[in-house]
This record gives sequence, C-alpha cells and structure tokens, in this order.
Amino acid sequence: MAGGARPSGRAADEMRRVTLTPGVLKNAAGSCLAEFGDTRVLCAASVEEGVPAWRKGAHAGWVTAEYAMLPASGSRRTPREYRGRKGRSMEIERLI
Repeated sequence: MAGGARPSGRAADEMRRVTLTPGVLKNAAGSCLAEFGDTRVLCAASVEEGVPAWRKGAHAGWVTAEYAMLPASGSRRTPREYRGRKGRSMEIERLI
C-alpha cells in the first residue's frame, strides 16, 4: 500500500462500496447478492419442516449454515472440497 492507497486505488481509511440485492435466486425461500467492492457473496436461505432428532420436543427451532468458495473466486485457484469440508470451511460455518 504505497502512499496509503490500496491496489484498487481506495484510500487506507476508505470503506468499500457495499451493495445488497435481494431476491436474486428464484428457487430459494430468500436470497441476496452482497457486494463489498469487488467481493461478491451469494446468500440463499431455505426452510425445512422439522428439527434434528436431538432437538425434538424442545419447542425450539434450528438454524444451520453452509459455506463454500468456488474454484476461481480468488487470484489463485482453490480446489473444490470433496468428501467432507476442510478446517477453514468448518470454521467459517461456525461463525455464520
């Protein structure tokens, strides 16, 4: 960041432009395209009746999340995760 500017030309203390576009997926119960500068995040929500077996009878709901980065989402190709999620994905899902 020579001279306090980022590679994008944005100042070190300048926020990225944030745009939220709701309803971008027709088959999801809810969806949104979140854009933070050049970073794009596709969010989708679905609704299922029922809860996990250990939650039955608790008179409470259950929320879960999944996270995935597509192979070309960064400057270096990230291989898809097959046969279970890796540590980074599991950690990000916990944060979500």
